Amino acid sequence: MPEITEEIAHIKGIPKKLVVFLHGYIDSDTGLDKILANFEEKLTDCALHIPQAPLVCEIHDKRRQWYSMHEFDPDDARKYVPTLKECTDIYNRMTKGFDSAYTYLTPYIDNLLNEYQLQDKDLYLCGFSQGAMLAIYTALMRDKKIGGCVSFSGIMAPYSYLEKHTRSRPKFLLIHGDNDNLVRFEALDFTKQELEKIQAPVTTYIVKGGQHRITEDGLDRALKFIRGRKKA
Repeated sequence: MPEITEEIAHIKGIPKKLVVFLHGYIDSDTGLDKILANFEEKLTDCALHIPQAPLVCEIHDKRRQWYSMHEFDPDDARKYVPTLKECTDIYNRMTKGFDSAYTYLTPYIDNLLNEYQLQDKDLYLCGFSQGAMLAIYTALMRDKKIGGCVSFSGIMAPYSYLEKHTRSRPKFLLIHGDNDNLVRFEALDFTKQELEKIQAPVTTYIVKGGQHRITEDGLDRALKFIRGRKKA
């Protein structure tokens, strides 16, 4: 089984919260760390961990992936099929990939919680793109409810599996650009509706003109969410 052995960590004070931020497909911990510089500076009494996915990316050997996309979607059809239903059907095929990543991500998270002597309620899972999808999946599949989950440009997948097998329902913040060219903007409303269907609390934030990337205004919203302010 793959194992997470590389990470970047930023620790502020005596951590009262653990934030684990998952990078996207064709990315790395160092790439994400640069984007999170201002976000990291504003965190207080937190441990921010940015793990490196243990799998070398199938299309770029200097980048990483949490699981193979081409095993389930060899032609990248999810990006251009005309309807959202066709797109989500493709993501539904990826249960094996999500489950495999969950299997090696879970002990990594548990070890961090033990290290800081924190509980699941103190854990905030964040992610971008493929990392966001894995964050949503993991948040719903953990036995105990975590503090919250933040998705940047993600989608709830595989939704039909999660509808039947969800174990806990933490609060979610979904952030998506309305000009996203890789994970279609419709994914925001779809994910919101699916989470509400399983009675998970969810709020959303739209990045006006935002493309497939993490923006500073999105990170500011995530920071408020993690700090526990009522308005995310």
